[in-house]
Order: sequence, then C-alpha cells, then structure tokens
Amino acid sequence: MAGSSHALIELWPEGAPLAVGTSDEDRPAITPYIVVGSKSAVIVCPGGGYGMRADHEGEPIALWLNSLGISAFVLRYRVAPYKYPSPLLDAQRAIRYVRLNAGEYGIDAGRIGILGFSAGGHLVSTAGTHYDAGNPEAEDPIERMSSRPDLLILCYPVISLQAPYMHEGSRINLLGEEPDAELVQLLCNELQVTPDTPPAFLWHTSDDAPVPVENSLLFAMALRRAGVPFDLHVYEQGPHGMGLASDDPHVGNWTTVCGLWLKRNGF
Repeated sequence: MAGSSHALIELWPEGAPLAVGTSDEDRPAITPYIVVGSKSAVIVCPGGGYGMRADHEGEPIALWLNSLGISAFVLRYRVAPYKYPSPLLDAQRAIRYVRLNAGEYGIDAGRIGILGFSAGGHLVSTAGTHYDAGNPEAEDPIERMSSRPDLLILCYPVISLQAPYMHEGSRINLLGEEPDAELVQLLCNELQVTPDTPPAFLWHTSDDAPVPVENSLLFAMALRRAGVPFDLHVYEQGPHGMGLASDDPHVGNWTTVCGLWLKRNGF
C-alpha cells in the first residue's frame, strides 16, 4: 500500500514556543505519509547530532512504514542553535497533533509510535521518558492531548549524555558547552525509565564508533529492570548512520524484524 504524501503541516502555525525567527528552521512541522485504511501511525525523527536532520532517515523510512501498512509523519524538529527543550517540545507536539487528529486520518489514538535514528533516537527516548497526560484546561485542543507515545523504535540511538558513552556533538548541540549537571542527568534517558515507559525496539551495530552500542544496551537494561517489554538487536558490523541499511543484507534485516515486532504490537 503506497502512502499519499500531503503538504507539510506546521505544528504551531502562529509560531512555536521559544522560536527566535520565522524561517523553516524556526517552524517545526510534520509531513504526513498516510496509508488509507491504516489504524496506526509512527512519527519519524531523522538523526543528525541535533545539528541537522539526515534526509535518508526521513522520507525513505516513512515509505518503508507505508509498505507495512502503517501511516507515517516525518518530523522537522528544531536543531542547533536551538537547545533543550525545543526539540522535545516539537516531538511532544507532533504526538499530540496526531492523537487529536487521529479520527481524521483513520488512526487509533492509542496506536501512535515514534521512531528515531542517532540523535533522533535520543529525542525519541526523551519523548518516551518525559511525557505528560496533556493539559485539560488548555485553550489549544492539541495541548489537551497526552504526549506519551505508544511504542518506541530506537535506531543506533544516542541515549546517555555523560561519559564514557555519550556522543559529544549531540550533547553540545542540545545542552551547550558546559551544561548543568542535573540537566545532563535528566536527559540521560537510561536513568529515566519507569514501568510506564512504552515498549521499545532497539537496534545498533556492535562496532558503531560515534555512538557506542552501550547506549542501546543501557536503555535495554533499564527497560528490563522496569519490566517494560523490548526487542534488542545488535549486529556485528556496520558504520554509524546506516538508515534502512539496504546495501547490507545482514544489518538490513532490521526492517524485517522491526516489521514483525510492530505487527506483534498491533501496528
């Protein structure tokens, strides 16, 4: 089933919180790839060290999800010079927006996942550990929605923001050169897992140099301790940033096992 792509949807048409300008980079947005008849959706967060967003981790991923019969939304979240909490606000807003408009898209409001690569994986793990039930008093109906995703897909994710396993570039772009120690702890998402954290699928290569595999292992161990279901796949070899990994028959298998996991979870 092919997805039909629609025009970009600005998440805050009147201007995003903390925005300092009006260029595209100041205006978080989602691009929908809707599969007619799909009951589930996944929001896609490309990687790029919180300094850019990698194209090969955006639309190609949405089209792969469409091939599974799942609607997708590619998120244009804010990156450096924007810092925390701007990217998280953007991800939360995307989840709330899709949830509010689920009926219009034919989606079950309880089947909204979020997927991210590298620093986009950090954003996804943040969305999965720092969420709220929405503000019932809010004038904006979007803000009344829960920002909790129903499942997480973490592809060679940045998880920890402290030595020895952090990705320094992501940390600097998100928190600055000398971040507050408490903020670093708050965004080391392996420390923020609770029994309410959504189920997760994780994959990594064991020789990933920029983002060590320990990031995925730490998050998986935290999920295990909290009793949260997870699927963890570590491939022996492969460079960072492989995306669909379609040129590597071994690592490229992640899309098959992830598709089976999504199906198992009702997506």
